[in-house]
Amino acid sequence: MAPARSGSPTPWSYVLIRWLFRFVLKIFYGSIVIENTHLIPPTGKPCIVCANHSNSLTDALLLVTSIPTKRRNQLRLTAKATQFGHKTFTSWLIESAGTVPIKRRKDYADDSEADNSGAMLKLMEALEMGDAICLFPEGMSRYHPTIAPLKTGVARLVSDVLSRNRDDPDFEISVLTCSVTYMHRQHFRSDVLVTFHEPMTFTPKNNPEMLAPVDFNNIRSLTAQMQEKISSGTLDSPSWSLIRTSKLAARMYAPLGTQMTLGDHVRLTRTFLEAFKAAQDIHKEHKGETTEETAEIDAASEQILQLRDDLKIYQDKLAHWGIKDDRIRFPLPRHTILSRMFIRLTWFLCLFVISIPGLLLWLPIFATTFYAVHNFKKTGPIFDTWDEIAQYKLIYGLMSGLCVWFVAVALTWPIAFITFFLVPSLMWITLRWMEDAVAAFRAFTALWRLLMVGKPTLKNMHEKRKGLYARVMNLALETLELPESPESYFKLSGGKEKGRVRGSWDSSARYFSIKRRRKRDWNETLRLYDQVDYPEEE
Repeated sequence: MAPARSGSPTPWSYVLIRWLFRFVLKIFYGSIVIENTHLIPPTGKPCIVCANHSNSLTDALLLVTSIPTKRRNQLRLTAKATQFGHKTFTSWLIESAGTVPIKRRKDYADDSEADNSGAMLKLMEALEMGDAICLFPEGMSRYHPTIAPLKTGVARLVSDVLSRNRDDPDFEISVLTCSVTYMHRQHFRSDVLVTFHEPMTFTPKNNPEMLAPVDFNNIRSLTAQMQEKISSGTLDSPSWSLIRTSKLAARMYAPLGTQMTLGDHVRLTRTFLEAFKAAQDIHKEHKGETTEETAEIDAASEQILQLRDDLKIYQDKLAHWGIKDDRIRFPLPRHTILSRMFIRLTWFLCLFVISIPGLLLWLPIFATTFYAVHNFKKTGPIFDTWDEIAQYKLIYGLMSGLCVWFVAVALTWPIAFITFFLVPSLMWITLRWMEDAVAAFRAFTALWRLLMVGKPTLKNMHEKRKGLYARVMNLALETLELPESPESYFKLSGGKEKGRVRGSWDSSARYFSIKRRRKRDWNETLRLYDQVDYPEEE
């Protein structure tokens, strides 16, 4: 019988960080939807949490706040060693939470300096105490549409821990894979999906192939399984353009207004993404072959690739005009457009006016984060800086927000006991009003652009969309075997707590809740234009 383990005690700074950033993350992101927390091994069971890594420190903070305290008392983090030893808030934050420094070869001129044997020993000891540790097997954070090939470090760590405990045949260690999907990772009030997968469990008794001396093929096999699990829960694409096209296909199949969870939306988008990727791979594989069998396969893949290209052209035109597919789906008469423009503009002005007092409090925060991010972008190319933008916004937003709060309380000292609660409450409801005000103005500008495009052009686009829609539905039903009625299917699937508000009463009742879900489109952010494009790859 394996001895009982209780895990390491939780540092007070870790409790503070978890509480503080749970609040900050829910301010910065519109919805954080967490799936399958029941799969997380409880405290006392050694566990390695592995996830894709595209958003620097934000990924770690998101995992820390996503794991319920009822399941794990803490998650031991790792971070690149270059973030330690500085007199900055970020450095203090990392060190005080018990984070283990990892030396990356790219950060050292001499490979001998990148020695992580001490760090690995600390991680093994933590696991043997029953802790959960967090590792990002891609090896580095990067702004890229595809998941990098995973390093073998996690699999080797599993082998080392099992080998150290080979005398205890029932010693159990789990690898818990997790997929993190940011709809628009660096933009204010975007949405995030965190999906935990079934853990892979290993013991010396059941997995002798992982004991030293281990065949490296077994290490590679475990790493490949991890890659497959992580990729299965997020959007893993060779290009941003393909993600953009897949999102359009998903929106055509399940149009605006379909009551679906964020998890369903991501999985649906991924289904179309995988179809386009498969067609592209088949086309490359059979290029130059002329057998009867390959000709039939090639014809099917060519149809899918042609659909992909036509969808891209269609989306390019929509992006150029600044309108959504839904505006083409249901053409509106001119008088309806004008009346809706009046309603949207009036609603925007009303919400903006009542938001002005709160906006004065938010202004220093927005200005500080904008200035910090603007300067940070100049330090390197997109692929090396954009993965840390959200981190900069969170840290600078938090610090400037706390300053605004304390200064406001100090300036109103005679009634500080009131303003201490009034200031954050005012900022909170201002964010609610501004979210709806921006959405109203975004709708107003989209309707204005409809008028500018002109009726003949819109009619022509409507006819093109009908053809595209028929081809998307044919791909969805005949090839991908998706449900025939997405509106009915997704309304019944998923759960209430997975990022969806059911019915008008629920929506109204949760208006003042920071967890509320009122946006009709998971692609929205707090911007005056629809976010459908990505930076060009470098």
